[in-house]
Amino acid sequence: MLRKLSLALAVSCASNGLAWAADLPLSSKTDLVSVYNEAVSNNADLAAARADYGARREVVPQARAGLLPNLSAGAEMMNTRTSIDQPSITASRSGNTWSATLAQPIFRADRWFQLQAAEAVNEQAALELSATEQNLILQSAENYFAVLRAQDNLASTKAEEAAFKRQLDQSNERFDVGLSDKTDVLQSQASYDTARANRIIAERRVADAFEALVTLTNRDYNSIQGIVHTLPVQVPIPNDAKAWVDTATQQNLNLQATNHAVQAAEETLRQRKAGHAPTVDAVARYEKGDNDSLGFSNPNYTGQRYGGDVEQTSIGLQLNIPIYSGGLTSSQVREAYQRLSQTEQQRESLRRQVVENTRNLHRAVNTDVEQVQARKQSIISNQSALEATEIGYQVGTRNIVDVLDAQRQLYTSVRDYNNTRYDYILDNLRLKQAAGTLSPQDLQDLGRYLKPDYNPDKDFLPPDLAAAAKANFDSRP
Repeated sequence: MLRKLSLALAVSCASNGLAWAADLPLSSKTDLVSVYNEAVSNNADLAAARADYGARREVVPQARAGLLPNLSAGAEMMNTRTSIDQPSITASRSGNTWSATLAQPIFRADRWFQLQAAEAVNEQAALELSATEQNLILQSAENYFAVLRAQDNLASTKAEEAAFKRQLDQSNERFDVGLSDKTDVLQSQASYDTARANRIIAERRVADAFEALVTLTNRDYNSIQGIVHTLPVQVPIPNDAKAWVDTATQQNLNLQATNHAVQAAEETLRQRKAGHAPTVDAVARYEKGDNDSLGFSNPNYTGQRYGGDVEQTSIGLQLNIPIYSGGLTSSQVREAYQRLSQTEQQRESLRRQVVENTRNLHRAVNTDVEQVQARKQSIISNQSALEATEIGYQVGTRNIVDVLDAQRQLYTSVRDYNNTRYDYILDNLRLKQAAGTLSPQDLQDLGRYLKPDYNPDKDFLPPDLAAAAKANFDSRP
């Protein structure tokens, strides 16, 4: 009866009849890059960000329009009636007028600074769109590996349930032949019931994880390719937190966007101050209409008033000097000062967050590297401890509670190992995002370590684990 409850046996029991993913054709298993490409094509948040950028970039032509010529045309139909009491005279005048006006700004400092601010806003919008696109890379990876994490946790939970079921069966057999009391059966039953409840929750989490993929990509998935256990687990290159922080402060997309936001606020402040400056425009006007409409009269002509069509053309410069506008301009200048201060403080706050996140993620990746190996060794140690506890239970030096606790610790170590693997992958991607270097190529690099025929119920453990656990157990005195 020794080693009947080993991890390999539990995995075999759990996978028989329960490995739904193994029956699917390889072509139906979606890989990471495919999920990302679907997200790029169908993600609603990205589509909204692109539309927002398309709208915000229009501020540049709108601001430039204030410096370009402005041409307008108009027409006027007029009927005027005039009455005089002494002597009693009534006169009527009517006519039509057509006009065209061309205005070219010559000196408009406020509009020039407005254009500079608009160009900075455009650059800010472009960088924010790039940050959204970069974040979609991380989102795709997070959702993809959330499914794998949930599947592996479900697989270990099913293996745990199978192990507790076998322990329950053994306890019933021992009770029937008088080798144990009812307490062993009840303890085993309680552990089995708990494992069964945990398995139900784990199944729901797998479904929830797949649903998140659907939300991200607007596509349904039956199964995805899993990551092999031979994925290299390495420290960041370079393994220097300061180098990563320096890169982040220069290349982080959100931080670069705030630099342009500050520039836009500075130009807006200049624009508001220019509200005190005079303006000069070149204006050309052409009018055509009858004499009544344009009011033409010849001062040297004393006979009948001229009633034919009249043309008027004028070209000149128009100077406008702001003197007082009720305090509007001064108020706008004060507002612009405060907005600039606000933007500068927001940039500083984001810079500190970027530095903090970069340092934390650098430490996290280094911790994950050590954790992966430690968690893997923990599985081997717990497997050996379980087998030793089972032997002690057979010879009467250990009780059923010791065996059940050893089993729980074993499967807890299995879940911790898988969680740490996925934490390592995602923390690496998050570190690159913080540094501003994350790209689709990183997903393609991970894609080389995906297993097309991945079966969570069999592949959630390293293939060499059973042999390592056996060697570890046999080497002990």
